[in-house]
Amino acid sequence: MNEKGTIMAKKRPTLIVNHENLRHNMSTVVGWCRDAGIDVAGVIKVTTGMASAALDYESCGAKWIASSRIEQLERAREAGVKIPLLMIRVPMLSELDEVVKICDYSLQSSVDTLKAINEAAARNGRVHNVILMADLGDLREGFFEKEELADVAVYVEKNLDSLHLAGIGTNLGCVGSVKPTKEKMDMLADWAEAVEEAIGRPLEIVSGGATSSLMPLFDGVMNPKVNMLRIGAVAYIGPLEDLRTCYGRKEVEVLSDECFILEAEVIETNTKPTHPIGELGVDASGKVVKYVDRGRRRRAILAVGRADYGDIDDIVPVLEGAEVAMASGDHTILDIEDCKEQLRVGDIVRLKVKYSALMRLTASENITIEEINRQ
Repeated sequence: MNEKGTIMAKKRPTLIVNHENLRHNMSTVVGWCRDAGIDVAGVIKVTTGMASAALDYESCGAKWIASSRIEQLERAREAGVKIPLLMIRVPMLSELDEVVKICDYSLQSSVDTLKAINEAAARNGRVHNVILMADLGDLREGFFEKEELADVAVYVEKNLDSLHLAGIGTNLGCVGSVKPTKEKMDMLADWAEAVEEAIGRPLEIVSGGATSSLMPLFDGVMNPKVNMLRIGAVAYIGPLEDLRTCYGRKEVEVLSDECFILEAEVIETNTKPTHPIGELGVDASGKVVKYVDRGRRRRAILAVGRADYGDIDDIVPVLEGAEVAMASGDHTILDIEDCKEQLRVGDIVRLKVKYSALMRLTASENITIEEINRQ
């Protein structure tokens, strides 16, 4: 590798996983939460359930490993993860026997599913832990009224013998973009107290959401009742995508944004116009694109494309002066006019990746995954 950000050519796109950087991020996040009396459920879904990432999270102090896909949690267990496994998408009725066999905990928001998973747990000789979800306005899963949540909690407690009501939780900053403010955390705590009063005992878990719920923690206004966060994004991406995860908070700047680096080979370099020539329609993804005419500029084409990583805004060149200009399913075009280094065919360009790109890349059969600094 040279100091300009390119390395000797490889045969195809490669995603480099730097476990040292990953563990630095995970340890930092777990430390932030521990200092506030909060345990971390380490979410692995963005890596498509990479078992080595689960092992990293466990070694860094996470109390649970969490994912929205049962097969990812199964891989974590097979890899030797010993801490409890948490299913963070409400499970389908068709997978409940697998859930109770593989997972120790699951999020729940449907009485029908609660009844069915109780039967599945009984069939398999298990007692399964459930966390009832409260919808505090983000409009994803969860009971929408405090009284309904308390009534369902009582029903689980009194009637579903193969379930243990471990706690309640919420999700914010997702489909409805609702921020996890102090008011929302206080609301969750109030709902938890209502459930505790209804069932006559304390809950073990009050789960305050995901990465974005670090913000009230940073501000020192997190309700002390909240004792679990389900954290994925910021541990893997760091400050590269802080608007999406923590709205530009300076605290995340201590994290690495190079836990995952995509390496792609240059297949053409040339100087061409920046505005297409001819009658314009839609691009390869069916979108109408507005192009800015910047004159003729030097560019490099990489042998990786939207089919691998998704949106061009989700990849960031390491090479100083390089910009992602456009892409098709199999090609990415970099503007390299302002680069001091002149790329040649066969060079490898390194790109940082954001959340959505990482999720796609780790699931792609066309991407080679190379792990370094594993324990």
